[in-house]
Amino acid sequence: MPGLRELAERTPPRRERYVDLLRALAIVLVVLGHWMVVVVTGGADGVDGFSALEVLPWGRPITWLMQVMPVFFMVGGFANAASLTSRTRGRSGVQDWLLARSARLVRPTTALLVTLAAAALITRLAGVDPAQVGRAVWLASVPLWFLLVYLVVVFLTPLMHRLHRWAGLAVPLLLVGLVAAGDVARLAFDAPALQLGNYLFAWLAVHQIGFAWQDGTLPVRPEVAVPLLMGGAGVAVLLTVADPYPVSMVDVPGAPLGNLSPPTLALLALATAQLGLVLLLRDAGNRRMRQLRPWRAVIAVNSVILTVLLWHMSAFVLVAAAVYASGLFPLPRPPGDTAAWLLWKLPWLAVLLVVLGVLVAVFGRIERRGVRRGEVTSRSWWTPTALGRPRLRATATTVGYAACVLGLLGVADAGPADHGPFGLPTAALAGFLAGAALLRAARAAGAPRAD
Repeated sequence: MPGLRELAERTPPRRERYVDLLRALAIVLVVLGHWMVVVVTGGADGVDGFSALEVLPWGRPITWLMQVMPVFFMVGGFANAASLTSRTRGRSGVQDWLLARSARLVRPTTALLVTLAAAALITRLAGVDPAQVGRAVWLASVPLWFLLVYLVVVFLTPLMHRLHRWAGLAVPLLLVGLVAAGDVARLAFDAPALQLGNYLFAWLAVHQIGFAWQDGTLPVRPEVAVPLLMGGAGVAVLLTVADPYPVSMVDVPGAPLGNLSPPTLALLALATAQLGLVLLLRDAGNRRMRQLRPWRAVIAVNSVILTVLLWHMSAFVLVAAAVYASGLFPLPRPPGDTAAWLLWKLPWLAVLLVVLGVLVAVFGRIERRGVRRGEVTSRSWWTPTALGRPRLRATATTVGYAACVLGLLGVADAGPADHGPFGLPTAALAGFLAGAALLRAARAAGAPRAD
Protein backbone atom coordinates (compact mmCIF):
# COMPACT_ATOMS: atom_id res chain seq x y z
CA MET A 1 0.00 0.00 0.00
CA PRO A 2 1.57 3.35 -1.08
CA GLY A 3 2.46 5.59 1.83
CA LEU A 4 2.28 2.80 4.40
CA ARG A 5 5.69 3.53 5.91
CA GLU A 6 4.91 7.23 6.05
CA LEU A 7 1.58 6.56 7.81
CA ALA A 8 3.36 4.36 10.36
CA GLU A 9 6.05 6.95 11.05
CA ARG A 10 3.51 9.78 11.37
CA THR A 11 1.35 7.95 13.92
CA PRO A 12 0.92 10.20 17.01
CA PRO A 13 2.60 8.80 20.14
CA ARG A 14 -0.66 9.14 22.08
CA ARG A 15 -2.53 6.73 19.77
CA GLU A 16 -3.61 3.49 21.46
CA ARG A 17 -2.01 1.21 18.85
CA TYR A 18 -2.99 -1.88 20.81
CA VAL A 19 -6.63 -1.26 19.85
CA ASP A 20 -5.71 -1.45 16.16
CA LEU A 21 -3.82 -4.68 16.79
CA LEU A 22 -6.84 -6.22 18.53
CA ARG A 23 -9.17 -5.21 15.69
CA ALA A 24 -6.91 -6.85 13.12
CA LEU A 25 -6.45 -10.04 15.16
CA ALA A 26 -10.18 -10.34 15.82
CA ILE A 27 -11.14 -10.22 12.15
CA VAL A 28 -8.34 -12.60 11.13
CA LEU A 29 -9.60 -15.13 13.69
CA VAL A 30 -13.19 -14.72 12.50
CA VAL A 31 -12.11 -15.41 8.91
CA LEU A 32 -10.07 -18.48 9.85
CA GLY A 33 -12.86 -19.76 12.07
CA HIS A 34 -15.45 -19.55 9.29
CA TRP A 35 -13.12 -21.19 6.79
CA MET A 36 -12.31 -24.03 9.19
CA VAL A 37 -15.80 -24.82 10.41
CA VAL A 38 -17.62 -25.17 7.06
CA VAL A 39 -17.47 -28.63 5.50
CA VAL A 40 -18.12 -28.50 1.76
CA THR A 41 -19.72 -31.45 0.01
CA GLY A 42 -20.53 -32.11 -3.62
CA GLY A 43 -23.08 -34.35 -5.26
CA ALA A 44 -25.71 -34.69 -7.92
CA ASP A 45 -27.53 -31.64 -6.58
CA GLY A 46 -24.42 -29.47 -6.71
CA VAL A 47 -22.23 -27.98 -3.99
CA ASP A 48 -23.56 -28.18 -0.43
CA GLY A 49 -22.12 -28.17 3.06
CA PHE A 50 -22.59 -28.30 6.80
CA SER A 51 -20.90 -27.16 10.01
CA ALA A 52 -18.11 -29.37 11.33
CA LEU A 53 -19.39 -28.63 14.84
CA GLU A 54 -22.42 -30.79 14.07
CA VAL A 55 -20.28 -33.93 13.88
CA LEU A 56 -17.18 -32.99 15.90
CA PRO A 57 -18.26 -32.29 19.50
CA TRP A 58 -14.61 -31.95 20.58
CA GLY A 59 -14.39 -28.83 18.44
CA ARG A 60 -17.03 -26.94 20.40
CA PRO A 61 -14.78 -25.91 23.32
CA ILE A 62 -12.29 -24.56 20.75
CA THR A 63 -14.88 -21.94 19.80
CA TRP A 64 -14.02 -20.20 23.10
CA LEU A 65 -10.72 -19.22 21.45
CA MET A 66 -12.18 -18.37 18.03
CA GLN A 67 -15.26 -16.41 19.14
CA VAL A 68 -13.72 -12.97 19.25
CA MET A 69 -16.57 -10.76 18.07
CA PRO A 70 -16.85 -9.35 21.64
CA VAL A 71 -13.28 -8.08 21.24
CA PHE A 72 -14.21 -6.40 17.97
CA PHE A 73 -17.19 -4.60 19.53
CA MET A 74 -15.04 -3.68 22.53
CA VAL A 75 -12.36 -2.01 20.43
CA GLY A 76 -15.12 -0.54 18.25
CA GLY A 77 -16.47 1.20 21.34
CA PHE A 78 -13.00 2.50 22.17
CA ALA A 79 -12.43 3.83 18.64
CA ASN A 80 -15.93 5.29 18.31
CA ALA A 81 -15.67 7.09 21.64
CA ALA A 82 -12.27 8.52 20.71
CA SER A 83 -13.35 9.73 17.27
CA LEU A 84 -16.70 11.09 18.47
CA THR A 85 -15.03 13.03 21.28
CA SER A 86 -12.43 14.44 18.90
CA ARG A 87 -15.03 15.38 16.29
CA THR A 88 -17.44 17.12 18.63
CA ARG A 89 -14.57 19.12 20.13
CA GLY A 90 -14.02 20.89 16.83
CA ARG A 91 -16.38 22.50 14.36
CA SER A 92 -18.11 19.31 13.33
CA GLY A 93 -20.96 17.83 15.26
CA VAL A 94 -22.65 14.49 15.85
CA GLN A 95 -24.35 14.63 12.46
CA ASP A 96 -21.06 14.85 10.58
CA TRP A 97 -19.61 12.06 12.70
CA LEU A 98 -22.51 9.73 11.88
CA LEU A 99 -22.25 10.48 8.17
CA ALA A 100 -18.47 9.98 8.12
CA ARG A 101 -18.86 6.67 9.95
CA SER A 102 -21.57 5.57 7.52
CA ALA A 103 -19.20 6.13 4.60
CA ARG A 104 -16.61 3.80 6.12
CA LEU A 105 -19.20 1.06 6.60
CA VAL A 106 -21.76 1.45 3.82
CA ARG A 107 -19.54 2.01 0.78
CA PRO A 108 -17.68 -1.36 1.00
CA THR A 109 -20.96 -3.11 1.78
CA THR A 110 -22.62 -1.56 -1.26
CA ALA A 111 -19.80 -2.90 -3.43
CA LEU A 112 -20.33 -6.41 -2.04
CA LEU A 113 -24.11 -6.42 -2.51
CA VAL A 114 -24.00 -4.97 -6.03
CA THR A 115 -21.32 -7.50 -7.05
CA LEU A 116 -23.25 -10.43 -5.58
CA ALA A 117 -26.45 -9.29 -7.30
CA ALA A 118 -24.70 -8.94 -10.66
CA ALA A 119 -22.96 -12.32 -10.30
CA ALA A 120 -26.25 -13.99 -9.39
CA LEU A 121 -27.99 -12.51 -12.41
CA ILE A 122 -25.20 -13.56 -14.79
CA THR A 123 -24.99 -17.13 -13.46
CA ARG A 124 -28.77 -17.57 -13.63
CA LEU A 125 -28.78 -16.35 -17.24
CA ALA A 126 -25.98 -18.85 -17.91
CA GLY A 127 -28.30 -21.66 -16.84
CA VAL A 128 -27.11 -22.37 -13.28
CA ASP A 129 -29.78 -23.79 -10.97
CA PRO A 130 -31.44 -20.83 -9.17
CA ALA A 131 -31.48 -22.77 -5.91
CA GLN A 132 -27.70 -23.22 -6.16
CA VAL A 133 -27.28 -19.53 -6.91
CA GLY A 134 -29.40 -18.60 -3.91
CA ARG A 135 -27.40 -20.88 -1.63
CA ALA A 136 -24.10 -19.45 -2.85
CA VAL A 137 -25.23 -15.83 -2.43
CA TRP A 138 -26.58 -16.60 1.04
CA LEU A 139 -23.25 -18.11 2.14
CA ALA A 140 -21.29 -15.21 0.67
CA SER A 141 -23.52 -12.72 2.52
CA VAL A 142 -23.19 -14.39 5.95
CA PRO A 143 -20.83 -11.63 7.26
CA LEU A 144 -23.61 -9.06 6.81
CA TRP A 145 -25.30 -10.11 10.07
CA PHE A 146 -22.38 -8.49 11.90
CA LEU A 147 -22.59 -5.28 9.92
CA LEU A 148 -26.33 -5.08 10.51
CA VAL A 149 -25.84 -4.98 14.29
CA TYR A 150 -22.77 -2.78 14.10
CA LEU A 151 -24.58 -0.15 12.02
CA VAL A 152 -27.27 0.08 14.70
CA VAL A 153 -24.64 0.33 17.43
CA VAL A 154 -22.80 3.09 15.54
CA PHE A 155 -26.01 5.06 15.02
CA LEU A 156 -26.75 4.83 18.76
CA THR A 157 -23.17 5.74 19.76
CA PRO A 158 -23.81 9.49 20.38
CA LEU A 159 -26.76 8.68 22.67
CA MET A 160 -25.01 5.79 24.42
CA HIS A 161 -21.84 7.85 24.89
CA ARG A 162 -23.88 10.57 26.55
CA LEU A 163 -25.41 7.94 28.86
CA HIS A 164 -21.91 6.68 29.62
CA ARG A 165 -20.74 10.13 30.67
CA TRP A 166 -23.76 10.37 32.95
CA ALA A 167 -23.92 6.88 34.48
CA GLY A 168 -20.62 5.17 33.62
CA LEU A 169 -20.45 1.41 34.14
CA ALA A 170 -24.05 1.31 35.34
CA VAL A 171 -25.12 1.38 31.67
CA PRO A 172 -23.49 -1.92 30.60
CA LEU A 173 -24.63 -3.52 33.87
CA LEU A 174 -28.21 -2.56 33.06
CA LEU A 175 -27.82 -3.95 29.54
CA VAL A 176 -26.49 -7.23 30.96
CA GLY A 177 -29.59 -7.36 33.14
CA LEU A 178 -31.75 -7.01 30.02
CA VAL A 179 -29.83 -9.87 28.39
CA ALA A 180 -30.47 -12.00 31.48
CA ALA A 181 -34.18 -11.16 31.30
CA GLY A 182 -34.25 -12.26 27.66
CA ASP A 183 -32.53 -15.54 28.53
CA VAL A 184 -35.01 -16.20 31.33
CA ALA A 185 -37.90 -15.56 28.96
CA ARG A 186 -36.46 -18.10 26.54
CA LEU A 187 -35.39 -20.78 29.03
CA ALA A 188 -38.05 -20.55 31.73
CA PHE A 189 -41.11 -19.40 29.80
CA ASP A 190 -40.35 -20.69 26.30
CA ALA A 191 -40.75 -17.20 24.81
CA PRO A 192 -37.87 -16.92 22.31
CA ALA A 193 -39.32 -13.74 20.81
CA LEU A 194 -38.54 -11.93 24.06
CA GLN A 195 -34.88 -12.91 23.68
CA LEU A 196 -34.50 -11.13 20.33
CA GLY A 197 -33.60 -7.89 22.11
CA ASN A 198 -30.34 -9.58 23.13
CA TYR A 199 -29.03 -8.98 19.60
CA LEU A 200 -28.85 -5.31 20.51
CA PHE A 201 -28.50 -5.31 24.32
CA ALA A 202 -25.52 -7.70 24.42
CA TRP A 203 -23.46 -5.94 21.76
CA LEU A 204 -24.30 -2.52 23.17
CA ALA A 205 -23.05 -3.70 26.57
CA VAL A 206 -19.71 -4.80 25.10
CA HIS A 207 -19.49 -1.58 23.06
CA GLN A 208 -20.05 0.48 26.25
CA ILE A 209 -17.07 -1.24 27.85
CA GLY A 210 -14.97 0.25 25.07
CA PHE A 211 -16.15 3.71 26.16
CA ALA A 212 -15.09 2.96 29.74
CA TRP A 213 -11.69 1.75 28.61
CA GLN A 214 -11.16 4.79 26.38
CA ASP A 215 -11.81 7.45 29.03
CA GLY A 216 -10.27 5.60 31.98
CA THR A 217 -13.52 4.75 33.76
CA LEU A 218 -12.27 1.17 33.54
CA PRO A 219 -8.71 1.21 34.93
CA VAL A 220 -6.10 -0.77 32.98
CA ARG A 221 -4.45 -2.43 35.96
CA PRO A 222 -3.68 -6.08 36.83
CA GLU A 223 -5.83 -5.88 39.97
CA VAL A 224 -8.78 -5.11 37.66
CA ALA A 225 -7.83 -7.34 34.72
CA VAL A 226 -7.15 -10.56 36.64
CA PRO A 227 -10.54 -10.69 38.46
CA LEU A 228 -12.31 -9.97 35.16
CA LEU A 229 -10.40 -12.76 33.44
CA MET A 230 -10.85 -15.34 36.19
CA GLY A 231 -14.40 -14.35 37.12
CA GLY A 232 -15.63 -14.23 33.52
CA ALA A 233 -14.05 -17.58 32.68
CA GLY A 234 -15.44 -19.16 35.84
CA VAL A 235 -18.98 -17.95 35.18
CA ALA A 236 -18.77 -19.08 31.54
CA VAL A 237 -17.71 -22.57 32.62
CA LEU A 238 -20.46 -22.72 35.25
CA LEU A 239 -23.16 -21.64 32.80
CA THR A 240 -22.11 -24.06 30.07
CA VAL A 241 -20.76 -27.17 31.77
CA ALA A 242 -23.44 -27.18 34.47
CA ASP A 243 -26.17 -26.11 32.01
CA PRO A 244 -28.36 -24.53 30.75
CA TYR A 245 -26.19 -23.05 27.97
CA PRO A 246 -24.32 -25.05 25.29
CA VAL A 247 -20.54 -25.23 25.40
CA SER A 248 -20.09 -23.94 21.86
CA MET A 249 -19.81 -20.16 21.55
CA VAL A 250 -20.74 -20.52 17.88
CA ASP A 251 -24.23 -21.69 17.00
CA VAL A 252 -24.49 -25.36 16.01
CA PRO A 253 -27.20 -25.95 13.37
CA GLY A 254 -30.03 -28.06 14.73
CA ALA A 255 -29.20 -27.38 18.39
CA PRO A 256 -32.15 -26.20 20.51
CA LEU A 257 -30.17 -23.28 21.95
CA GLY A 258 -27.18 -21.27 20.77
CA ASN A 259 -25.00 -18.67 22.47
CA LEU A 260 -24.60 -16.34 19.50
CA SER A 261 -27.94 -15.88 17.75
CA PRO A 262 -29.07 -14.19 19.86
CA PRO A 263 -26.22 -13.61 22.35
CA THR A 264 -26.63 -15.05 25.84
CA LEU A 265 -25.23 -14.50 29.31
CA ALA A 266 -22.71 -17.26 28.61
CA LEU A 267 -21.29 -15.27 25.70
CA LEU A 268 -21.15 -12.14 27.87
CA ALA A 269 -19.28 -14.13 30.52
CA LEU A 270 -16.75 -15.10 27.87
CA ALA A 271 -16.60 -11.45 26.79
CA THR A 272 -15.76 -10.49 30.38
CA ALA A 273 -12.90 -12.99 30.44
CA GLN A 274 -11.67 -11.66 27.11
CA LEU A 275 -11.81 -8.12 28.49
CA GLY A 276 -9.63 -9.16 31.41
CA LEU A 277 -7.10 -10.80 29.09
CA VAL A 278 -7.09 -7.79 26.77
CA LEU A 279 -6.42 -5.38 29.64
CA LEU A 280 -3.75 -7.67 31.07
CA LEU A 281 -1.81 -7.74 27.79
CA ARG A 282 -2.30 -4.07 26.95
CA ASP A 283 1.13 -2.77 27.99
CA ALA A 284 2.98 -5.58 26.23
CA GLY A 285 0.87 -5.06 23.11
CA ASN A 286 1.57 -1.34 23.00
CA ARG A 287 5.30 -1.94 23.42
CA ARG A 288 5.25 -4.34 20.48
CA MET A 289 3.33 -1.84 18.36
CA ARG A 290 6.04 0.78 18.92
CA GLN A 291 8.19 -1.25 16.53
CA LEU A 292 7.84 -0.03 12.96
CA ARG A 293 7.49 -3.35 11.11
CA PRO A 294 4.61 -4.90 13.11
CA TRP A 295 2.87 -1.52 13.28
CA ARG A 296 3.04 -1.20 9.49
CA ALA A 297 1.49 -4.65 9.16
CA VAL A 298 -1.35 -3.68 11.50
CA ILE A 299 -1.98 -0.46 9.56
CA ALA A 300 -2.10 -2.44 6.31
CA VAL A 301 -4.64 -4.92 7.65
CA ASN A 302 -6.81 -2.23 9.24
CA SER A 303 -6.90 -0.20 6.03
CA VAL A 304 -8.92 -3.03 4.43
CA ILE A 305 -10.33 -4.70 7.54
CA LEU A 306 -13.98 -4.40 6.55
CA THR A 307 -13.21 -5.61 3.02
CA VAL A 308 -11.54 -8.72 4.46
CA LEU A 309 -14.55 -9.42 6.66
CA LEU A 310 -17.14 -8.80 3.95
CA TRP A 311 -15.44 -10.80 1.19
CA HIS A 312 -13.95 -13.79 2.98
CA MET A 313 -17.02 -15.97 2.48
CA SER A 314 -17.23 -14.91 -1.18
CA ALA A 315 -13.70 -16.29 -1.54
CA PHE A 316 -14.93 -19.51 0.08
CA VAL A 317 -17.85 -19.78 -2.36
CA LEU A 318 -15.62 -19.16 -5.38
CA VAL A 319 -13.09 -21.80 -4.34
CA ALA A 320 -15.76 -24.34 -3.38
CA ALA A 321 -17.62 -23.89 -6.66
CA ALA A 322 -14.47 -24.17 -8.77
CA VAL A 323 -12.96 -27.09 -6.87
CA TYR A 324 -16.04 -29.22 -6.49
CA ALA A 325 -17.39 -28.48 -9.93
CA SER A 326 -14.12 -29.73 -11.41
CA GLY A 327 -13.57 -32.55 -8.90
CA LEU A 328 -9.88 -31.64 -8.60
CA PHE A 329 -9.75 -31.16 -4.84
CA PRO A 330 -11.80 -33.79 -3.00
CA LEU A 331 -11.87 -32.90 0.67
CA PRO A 332 -12.42 -35.77 3.16
CA ARG A 333 -15.46 -35.43 5.40
CA PRO A 334 -15.47 -35.68 9.19
CA PRO A 335 -16.03 -37.49 11.46
CA GLY A 336 -14.86 -40.66 9.71
CA ASP A 337 -11.88 -38.99 8.06
CA THR A 338 -11.21 -36.30 10.65
CA ALA A 339 -7.40 -36.49 10.55
CA ALA A 340 -7.35 -36.43 6.75
CA TRP A 341 -9.88 -33.61 6.71
CA LEU A 342 -7.77 -31.48 9.04
CA LEU A 343 -4.63 -32.20 6.98
CA TRP A 344 -6.33 -31.24 3.71
CA LYS A 345 -7.54 -28.02 5.29
CA LEU A 346 -4.01 -26.60 5.08
CA PRO A 347 -3.81 -26.37 1.26
CA TRP A 348 -7.50 -25.43 1.27
CA LEU A 349 -6.75 -22.44 3.51
CA ALA A 350 -3.78 -21.48 1.34
CA VAL A 351 -5.98 -21.35 -1.78
CA LEU A 352 -8.62 -19.34 0.10
CA LEU A 353 -5.99 -16.81 1.20
CA VAL A 354 -4.84 -16.32 -2.39
CA VAL A 355 -8.39 -15.78 -3.66
CA LEU A 356 -9.24 -13.44 -0.78
CA GLY A 357 -6.04 -11.52 -1.51
CA VAL A 358 -7.20 -10.96 -5.08
CA LEU A 359 -10.64 -9.79 -3.92
CA VAL A 360 -9.08 -7.40 -1.39
CA ALA A 361 -6.75 -6.03 -4.06
CA VAL A 362 -9.76 -5.31 -6.27
CA PHE A 363 -12.28 -4.05 -3.71
CA GLY A 364 -10.02 -2.83 -0.89
CA ARG A 365 -9.43 0.48 -2.67
CA ILE A 366 -13.06 1.41 -1.92
CA GLU A 367 -12.42 1.13 1.80
CA ARG A 368 -8.98 2.75 1.59
CA ARG A 369 -10.48 5.70 -0.25
CA GLY A 370 -12.78 6.22 2.71
CA VAL A 371 -9.84 6.03 5.11
CA ARG A 372 -7.81 8.63 3.19
CA ARG A 373 -10.55 11.09 2.33
CA GLY A 374 -12.75 10.58 5.37
CA GLU A 375 -15.70 12.37 3.80
CA VAL A 376 -16.99 14.16 0.72
CA THR A 377 -15.08 17.41 0.15
CA SER A 378 -17.52 19.12 -2.22
CA ARG A 379 -21.15 18.89 -3.32
CA SER A 380 -21.98 17.09 -6.52
CA TRP A 381 -24.27 18.60 -9.14
CA TRP A 382 -26.97 16.10 -8.19
CA THR A 383 -26.96 16.85 -4.46
CA PRO A 384 -30.41 18.16 -3.42
CA THR A 385 -30.06 21.73 -2.17
CA ALA A 386 -32.69 21.16 0.52
CA LEU A 387 -30.46 18.63 2.28
CA GLY A 388 -28.18 21.49 3.25
CA ARG A 389 -30.74 22.48 5.87
CA PRO A 390 -29.77 21.04 9.28
CA ARG A 391 -33.14 19.46 10.10
CA LEU A 392 -33.59 17.86 6.69
CA ARG A 393 -30.00 16.62 6.78
CA ALA A 394 -30.56 15.08 10.20
CA THR A 395 -33.74 13.41 8.95
CA ALA A 396 -31.94 12.12 5.86
CA THR A 397 -29.21 10.65 8.07
CA THR A 398 -31.71 8.84 10.27
CA VAL A 399 -33.77 7.55 7.35
CA GLY A 400 -30.62 6.51 5.48
CA TYR A 401 -29.32 4.50 8.44
CA ALA A 402 -32.75 2.93 8.96
CA ALA A 403 -33.07 1.94 5.30
CA CYS A 404 -29.60 0.37 5.30
CA VAL A 405 -30.33 -1.55 8.50
CA LEU A 406 -33.71 -2.81 7.28
CA GLY A 407 -32.18 -3.79 3.96
CA LEU A 408 -29.43 -5.77 5.66
CA LEU A 409 -32.01 -7.36 7.96
CA GLY A 410 -33.92 -8.56 4.91
CA VAL A 411 -30.75 -10.00 3.41
CA ALA A 412 -29.58 -11.64 6.66
CA ASP A 413 -33.00 -13.18 7.32
CA ALA A 414 -33.44 -14.53 3.79
CA GLY A 415 -31.86 -17.95 4.16
CA PRO A 416 -30.33 -20.26 1.53
CA ALA A 417 -33.07 -20.25 -1.12
CA ASP A 418 -33.95 -18.81 -4.50
CA HIS A 419 -34.75 -15.13 -3.92
CA GLY A 420 -35.17 -13.97 -7.48
CA PRO A 421 -32.91 -12.77 -10.28
CA PHE A 422 -30.37 -11.06 -8.00
CA GLY A 423 -29.95 -13.94 -5.54
CA LEU A 424 -31.06 -11.57 -2.76
CA PRO A 425 -34.51 -10.35 -1.73
CA THR A 426 -35.13 -7.59 -4.25
CA ALA A 427 -36.94 -5.29 -1.82
CA ALA A 428 -34.16 -5.63 0.78
CA LEU A 429 -31.48 -4.92 -1.81
CA ALA A 430 -33.36 -1.88 -3.14
CA GLY A 431 -33.94 -0.59 0.40
CA PHE A 432 -30.26 -0.80 1.30
CA LEU A 433 -29.15 0.90 -1.92
CA ALA A 434 -31.71 3.68 -1.39
CA GLY A 435 -30.40 4.21 2.15
CA ALA A 436 -26.81 4.26 0.92
CA ALA A 437 -27.69 6.86 -1.72
CA LEU A 438 -29.48 9.01 0.86
CA LEU A 439 -26.50 8.93 3.22
CA ARG A 440 -24.19 9.83 0.34
CA ALA A 441 -26.39 12.81 -0.54
CA ALA A 442 -26.51 13.95 3.09
CA ARG A 443 -22.70 13.81 3.30
CA ALA A 444 -22.37 15.79 0.11
CA ALA A 445 -24.92 18.37 1.29
CA GLY A 446 -22.70 19.21 4.24
CA ALA A 447 -19.67 19.94 2.03
CA PRO A 448 -18.91 23.18 0.17
CA ARG A 449 -20.34 23.40 -3.33
CA ALA A 450 -17.81 22.72 -6.08
CA ASP A 451 -17.18 25.55 -8.52
